[in-house]
Amino acid sequence: MKYKVLIAEDDNDIVDILKLYLENEGYEVLAANDGQEALNIITKYKIDLAVLDIMMPKLNGYEVTKNIREVSNMPILILSAKNLDSDKILGLDLGADDYIAKPFNPLEVIARVKSLLRRCYSLNNDINSNENEKKESVIKVGDIKVNLETFVISKNDEEIILTPSEYKILTTFMKSPGRVYTKVQIGEIIKGDYSMIDENSIMVHISRLREKIENDPKNPTYIKTIRGVGYKIEKIKEN
Repeated sequence: MKYKVLIAEDDNDIVDILKLYLENEGYEVLAANDGQEALNIITKYKIDLAVLDIMMPKLNGYEVTKNIREVSNMPILILSAKNLDSDKILGLDLGADDYIAKPFNPLEVIARVKSLLRRCYSLNNDINSNENEKKESVIKVGDIKVNLETFVISKNDEEIILTPSEYKILTTFMKSPGRVYTKVQIGEIIKGDYSMIDENSIMVHISRLREKIENDPKNPTYIKTIRGVGYKIEKIKEN
């Protein structure tokens, strides 16, 4: 499968270098010079992953991320000169899956793109990878259901839209209710392999999950914090 990657960036030099590297890896690349053009492209084409700059004309990267998340759970990688922790947290909080500060190494961007695509689109292959191993197509914890074949998450039969990272964390938790996952393990769930743990990113992902699945995110019923260790999802019977 040839993945289609959107680059939304108003610096043509950056577009050119990223396009060169991405196309060399076999990806089809579309480019936009402003946020509105990026959304127009997403409406017209099936985009598999978006690389977004923050400071763009018409609509900035934060606004584009928010708009994308209203209609799609495609992986989003933010690439920006805004490198404060608050900038990164805001991007992740709005729904981005990863964030790289400029200046950047193109090889790191390619590695992150590959990781995001692998995590998002290899899930279905993982489900069917072993024909002799039967897996449940639906898992439930309390009122939350996840269909592992269609990737649809619902609570009380109302669909919940998650980012690929949020989906990966939630399904991993739900497959082993009551098990405590350390921050290192959650980092591996998010990244797909071992990497330096960004505790702020993990906290943002957990916070966003709680906002989407909990009745009261400040007093969570499902995802519990185990202080000094990590997080778990409670064993809750379906009502």
